[in-house]
Amino acid sequence: MAVATLVTVARVRHGAVRTLVTVTKSVAIVVPVFLLATFVTFALRSLSGLSPAHIQLGEDATPEAVARVESQWGLDQPFLEQYWTWFTGVLHGDLGTSWVNGADVSTLIGLGLGVSLSIALLAMGIGIVAGFVLGTVAALRRTTWVDRAITGFVTIVSVMPAFVVGIVLVTIFAVGLGWFPSAGYVPLADGVSPWLSHILLPAVALSFDVVADVARQLRSGLIAAYRENYVSGALVRGLGARRIFFVHVLRNAMGPAVATLGLKFPSLVGASVVTEWIFGLQGFGRFANDSAQAGDVPAVQGVLVVSILMVVSFNLLVNLVLARVTPASQRGV
Repeated sequence: MAVATLVTVARVRHGAVRTLVTVTKSVAIVVPVFLLATFVTFALRSLSGLSPAHIQLGEDATPEAVARVESQWGLDQPFLEQYWTWFTGVLHGDLGTSWVNGADVSTLIGLGLGVSLSIALLAMGIGIVAGFVLGTVAALRRTTWVDRAITGFVTIVSVMPAFVVGIVLVTIFAVGLGWFPSAGYVPLADGVSPWLSHILLPAVALSFDVVADVARQLRSGLIAAYRENYVSGALVRGLGARRIFFVHVLRNAMGPAVATLGLKFPSLVGASVVTEWIFGLQGFGRFANDSAQAGDVPAVQGVLVVSILMVVSFNLLVNLVLARVTPASQRGV
């Protein structure tokens, strides 16, 4: 019993050290990337030549009026001083004030981000479950009609744009059958059922690309893993097919599929503007599009900062998952 306890403690410590190393390496990369990205993001105003004076006063504003408005916004200060003021505000959660309506950018982004995150998380969940099931079945039934059918289905859904899928889903399930609302959003605080009914169709529309990528990556990984010598050795030792799959094959094969998710989640949140238009949702993507068209630089800068944070945060989470579940990363390979 004492030996088993010591072994368990040693494994826990090893796992904690491995997780700490992964976090340290990720932070060492994330910090300089974040600093550079925020600097480039802030430089957009200077590069764009836009000014709040032209939005508030029009293009025919006098130079004196333009100078007065820019002074009120602190744009008459040196560039590096402006950047430092803005960056320290970002560190405290202050993304500035909208040039268009004078509202707090953090509040505006928060309203739209809640909608987009709800849809993106559900789409990611659907994509992971469906992709893992399809990829696993295709690999276990490789070279059969099942494998060919799944491969064909995955190929078809991978080239279907989300807005086309969205239109079809609305036509069939909202307008035709009346099972789901065709537009709008209900917060989770108002009930799980109405919240889910409003986000399910857009989530399904966005999930197709995730399903296709996860299924393809997992199928290829599983087929390659089954060809490794350790599988033959496990069969010789008399291990069951179920244990070989879950303990050895799946853990070695799922790395590329998990890594794919690190790229998919931020794109689901940021690239959903067309889907949000179809389903009548005022989400993060639609807010970003509206802000860019209006020339609202602080809002666009805020969108970029939040997008950067989502990318680095989700990739950190993916790295932690990979460090935990894949044997190669545990050996430091």
